[in-house]
Amino acid sequence: MATGHHNVHPLPQTKQLRAMHTIIRDRGASRSDFVFYSRRIIRLLLESALDQLPFDEHAAVTPVGETYDGLKFGTRLCAVPVIRAGDSMLDELRQVIPDITVGKLLIQRHKVTKLPHLYYKNFPEDIADRHVLALEPMLATGGSANMAIEVLLEAGVREENIVFVNLLAAPEGIAAVHAEHPDVKIVTSSIEERLNENAFMIPGIGDFGDRYFGTTDSAAA
Repeated sequence: MATGHHNVHPLPQTKQLRAMHTIIRDRGASRSDFVFYSRRIIRLLLESALDQLPFDEHAAVTPVGETYDGLKFGTRLCAVPVIRAGDSMLDELRQVIPDITVGKLLIQRHKVTKLPHLYYKNFPEDIADRHVLALEPMLATGGSANMAIEVLLEAGVREENIVFVNLLAAPEGIAAVHAEHPDVKIVTSSIEERLNENAFMIPGIGDFGDRYFGTTDSAAA
């Protein structure tokens, strides 16, 4: 399902991306394949997310003595993964920006009520002066996402300086986030069809964290 909101940035649905999604969505995929192809998609996501940040003009002199009118990052960054699944995205981001500043959030959704609860937060003192990449592979109901955004806002981060990066996003979750925080940018590799009665995305991927870290066989959940 598509969304027309100007702050939603899905990856181009290329044949290569769809082929990788086919592998990681398969309930019979090996954990090694799931991790390998998830990491490939996450790298594409992060490159797209970085493209949403401000850049300044910057010239470089080439080896032949000519000037290339290029760009450089115009802001300081902070990555804020939502523990535990978001840590999978942080590993990939550190391959791109090894010295990136990192905060942490632990927000878990109750399995029955589906309501989010904040257990832990730790941010750099100057996070209010930074752009933030919030890392969470799954955007389902939007409850945990909105709580994460609220915690960042309370720390002084400007809403328009938050880029929420997701592997999968449900239309219901996107709508819930932008109903409260319309200036937050959402970058995702797939906008799903809908949520089912158990708040799982359809067609979905199961529990990403469990499948990625190998804690339980929940691929068919």
